[in-house]
Amino acid sequence: MIESTGEAKLRELADLEAIRDLGRRYAHCVWQKDVPGAIALFTDDAEMDTGDRPPIIGRADLLKSYEEMFAANDFRPFVHNHVIEIDGNSATGTCYLDLRSVVDGKAMTGHGFYKDRYVRVDDGWKFTYRLLNMVDYGEV
Repeated sequence: MIESTGEAKLRELADLEAIRDLGRRYAHCVWQKDVPGAIALFTDDAEMDTGDRPPIIGRADLLKSYEEMFAANDFRPFVHNHVIEIDGNSATGTCYLDLRSVVDGKAMTGHGFYKDRYVRVDDGWKFTYRLLNMVDYGEV
């Protein structure tokens, strides 16, 4: 069955909001140090590239890495200005970031953006890939 123009537009708007919500939920989970919540936003074979270490691939490695990072450090991300392109059941996007953190006991601040790839799965949209690009990041 072919969707009417109104149904297609409604689906596009719902998809855009669901994808934007991934970035917001991710930031919320990071603030709360909710490792299972953050990992649930990724597909089983997802890749997270923080740019400062080898990419983290798959939920098992994501879980291990996030538990280690969250145990030793505090991250306070603020995300905004989502730009998203949807192509059926996949999408790409950019999500801008202001970050405050405490890493190894040092107060840090910076800004940058995530380059993301998303896919629609049975229970909604998930990250398949995140690349963190910190434009500026340093000690306060």
